[in-house]
Amino acid sequence: MSDQLTHFNEQNRARMVDVSEKDITKREAVAHSKIIMKPETLTRIREGRVEKGDVLAVAQVAGVMAAKKTWDIIPMCHPLPLTGIDIRFTFADDVTLELEAAVKTTGKTGVEMEALTAVSVAALTVYDMCKAMDKEMVIGPTSLLLKTGGKSGDFRRGEN
Repeated sequence: MSDQLTHFNEQNRARMVDVSEKDITKREAVAHSKIIMKPETLTRIREGRVEKGDVLAVAQVAGVMAAKKTWDIIPMCHPLPLTGIDIRFTFADDVTLELEAAVKTTGKTGVEMEALTAVSVAALTVYDMCKAMDKEMVIGPTSLLLKTGGKSGDFRRGEN
């Protein structure tokens, strides 16, 4: 892996990397986050008793929408034709909701930012829908778990 930062031009100013010469490959990224909350908040989410509606359904749609719009909010991201987006939720214990986003494409650049954006926005949506009953929720840590495809090869958290 090169230590050279590719998002800077010869004047040391930010630029969008030129990927026109890169090969098209199948790419996937998986990101993870979690939200720690009061037990009663998590119970209400699990049982569908949040006044604003089905928290996980709304968070899932928000995460999918965010992945599709990543290039609109992260300045140096390329617009990508995403071929798959999946958001999963796990009730890890009585105070922890875990979130995982998997994003796929066939293209010239990876989908790490799309997966991280998806899981982050899904977590923020949970917070937004539940903040009236629990303002002390904590989001994170958020991290990349997996990246496959591309010139730099595969990455799996804990193995690199």
